[in-house]
Parts: sequence; C-alpha cells; structure tokens
Amino acid sequence: MSSAAAGSAQTDPRAATPVVETVLSFVNTRANGGGEQELFGDGRSFAAWLAERDEFGGETVATDADAAAARELRDALVTLLLAHSGDEESMGEPLQHAEEHLRRAGALYPLATVVTARGVELASPQAGVPRVFGTVLAAVTTVAQTGDWGRIKACRNPPCHFGFFDRTRNGGGLYCSTGCGSQVSMRNYRERQRRGSEAPPEA
Repeated sequence: MSSAAAGSAQTDPRAATPVVETVLSFVNTRANGGGEQELFGDGRSFAAWLAERDEFGGETVATDADAAAARELRDALVTLLLAHSGDEESMGEPLQHAEEHLRRAGALYPLATVVTARGVELASPQAGVPRVFGTVLAAVTTVAQTGDWGRIKACRNPPCHFGFFDRTRNGGGLYCSTGCGSQVSMRNYRERQRRGSEAPPEA
C-alpha cells in the first residue's frame, strides 16, 4: 500500500524520517483485508521478521509469548494512530485501554539517553526482545519531540488500518491511499442509497 495520504492535492515537502519508518514498519505487521499477513503470529514468525531489520537489533530469539506481547504493543499503537485519523470507534474506552497499555510498556522498557559529539538520542539499554520494544518506544518519543506524532496515522478504511505518514499540508489525510478513500466514499454512497430506498413514502 502507498504511504501517501488522500485528501489533498497540495502536499508539503516533509518526508518520513528513519524513526517514523521504524514506527510504521512495526505497526504494519498485522493481517488486514488487503492481503497483508500476520507477521507476529508466533515466536518463529516474529523472530524471522526481526532478523531482516537491523534497526531492531537483527536476529533475535523470540518465543510465542514474545510474539503475543509484540501484538499487544502494536495493537495499542494502532489504536492511537486511528485516533490521530479521527476514527470514532477507537475513541473512548479503546483509546483509554491503549494508552494504559503503553504506559505500562514505558515502565517495562525504559530508555537511556545516549550523548555523543554528533548529537543526543534515546535508545534501549536492554537486550533481546525488550530491546525491540524499547526501540519502538524510543522512535515514538523522538517523533513526538519533532512535532510529527500526530501525522503518523492509521487508515480509517476498515479493515485496512494501514499505518502511514500524513504528508498533506494541513495534516488532514485520513486514508493510506486514494484507493482506500474511494472505497469509503463508495460505501457511504451505497449506505445513503439504501437508507433512501427504505424511507417510508410521504403521505
């Protein structure tokens, strides 16, 4: 799927930074209606995914319990990204539960400040799977410090919910692609047509 958001023909030149890509690569691992497969289904599939990504430490031993924890962290983040897109179903109790889970994750996977002559960054001081989760949280924190956290969104077209970086000038993108935007528009049109046909005749 494209990471270009629909909704505006004019976009600003901002590009997704490596930390944004780190967040997106983690959240875009779930199965959806667009043919994407679950990549965190068990320890083996989670470890295979990690082995291909140096930003998470590369090859890592992972158990089924680790994969379940990865799914929980990912799904909590997706709920927040849906909230960034204004998705009503993610608001209220689902968002509250997601934020509580992320607070617990922040306590379980603390970050360390790494200071060098080149600059300062956050990194996980842990090893193995905890380092993976800490790296995700460090990327989220870094994005938030740049002011772009609200631009990382999840597509409002169910069941897509693909994570994308909203490059629209006004930050009003709702869908990961024009195709998803068109699907939602068509469903809304058909729903209006159905309701119109069910309306009782005027007396």
